[in-house]
Amino acid sequence: MSVAALQFQGVSKAYAGTSAGAPTGALSDFTLTVNAGECFGLVGANGAGKTTLIKCLLDFCEPNAGAIAIFGVPHRLTASRARLAYLPERFNPPYYLTGGDFLHYMARMHRVAYNPGAAQALLSELDLDPAALAKPVRTYSKGMNQKLGLAACMLSRKDLYVLDEPTSGLDPRARILLKSKLKTLRDEGKTIFFTSHALADVEEMCERVAVIDAGKLRFAGTPAELIRDQNAGDIEQAFMALVG
Repeated sequence: MSVAALQFQGVSKAYAGTSAGAPTGALSDFTLTVNAGECFGLVGANGAGKTTLIKCLLDFCEPNAGAIAIFGVPHRLTASRARLAYLPERFNPPYYLTGGDFLHYMARMHRVAYNPGAAQALLSELDLDPAALAKPVRTYSKGMNQKLGLAACMLSRKDLYVLDEPTSGLDPRARILLKSKLKTLRDEGKTIFFTSHALADVEEMCERVAVIDAGKLRFAGTPAELIRDQNAGDIEQAFMALVG
């Protein structure tokens, strides 16, 4: 039996947030398993806890309780992140670099050889003109920045991609091309764990989906099961029926 790509067990996280000093809960006893080789979507309203969960996963902040493992390795160990690449929701590469400089830098960070041909081919797949690699990223649009960040992740050739709102800033054509690329990676056995507000994309791409609301796991299963359990006509109706 293969080791799960991600394992969250009883994860809780509270922030000190009120004037009275009482902690504000962001995650509460969150337990979830993401299998290796699946495309898994995490959905929830703004402030539901999606980004906090990812920050805990990547050891950017410390859970107050619970355990997280990445391919069976405790998440607090640096080695646990050797097999993943991450794209944050608000991605802004260093303004003083060219696109090519950034991809070279990220290849070194991921400890892989930079392949110019592969980089140009991938950028074309994501609908970004390879000529943009010679330009400073400060001249890029938001969509161009997003494509560059996605390319840097995929060129790392990791086993797990953690993507926070990966379609943010992309036009319809780029979204379609990205979904096609992510499906290809899944078919190659890679694990994709992403958050999204585009529920139709989640339904189309994901074997399973989790719904988080006010820091609590409200559902985990296939999109079809979510629709059936809520006696809904589509995934958007099911989501609204579940979280109101």
